[in-house]
Amino acid sequence: MDPVLLTVENDIATITLNRPEVMNALSSELRLQMRAAIARAELEARVIVITGAGRAFCSGQDLADAQRLGRDVPFEAILNEEYVPLLNAIYDCRLPTIAAVNGAAAGAGANLALAADVVIATESASFIQAFTRIGLIPDAGGTWWLPRQIGAARAMGACLFADKVSARQAESWGMIYECVADDGFAARVAERAAHLAQGPTAAYAALKQALRGSLSNDLPRQLALEARLQGAAGQTEDFREGVAAFLEKRAPRFKGA
Repeated sequence: MDPVLLTVENDIATITLNRPEVMNALSSELRLQMRAAIARAELEARVIVITGAGRAFCSGQDLADAQRLGRDVPFEAILNEEYVPLLNAIYDCRLPTIAAVNGAAAGAGANLALAADVVIATESASFIQAFTRIGLIPDAGGTWWLPRQIGAARAMGACLFADKVSARQAESWGMIYECVADDGFAARVAERAAHLAQGPTAAYAALKQALRGSLSNDLPRQLALEARLQGAAGQTEDFREGVAAFLEKRAPRFKGA
């Protein structure tokens, strides 16, 4: 089977990690194909949903796959050459990205989900920074996402103890955006994706740039960034359509441009 599946329908690209027999563990081939799927989706869709096949979202690095490179796994090279480009592809994607976490997300699999703009998880899902259980440290961006999302104390505890964090707990901590009952999960993800697929795509890209810029900017630089991005947004067809729809008291018909 292909380790990654891509479907595009109604401007929604769904990328499915497709190794259910190993809980969608991240092999080298999967990482390569996922980057290709993201690149294609950026050309063909207006929102990207990333999810897993079977009962898990992603169990993290496929250690058996990595050990084929030798007894001493070259983690530094694997991270720099394969994970960094993949994480950047998700984080820097011009389209809104949703991680639809349908089950366990462990290790690098948890942090792959956190790279998305929005994480929606089913109530039975869980997140675990499992690295210390095998003598490693969190990677795939975990040491960057977690302190910013849940604070230093919770990030440190979650990583040191490698505790399983339920989706409901992750929502209350601010690690993820939304936890949904299992029986309503698919419908909720579809609803959220459809909303973004029909929205002002260029404005979404600028919004992502502005929010992320605030993590390192002081107030004067952030205000200048807002002004520059808003100036560009004000020149788009979607802005003109949004104003027209407001004045005409109808729903806007955004084209994503």
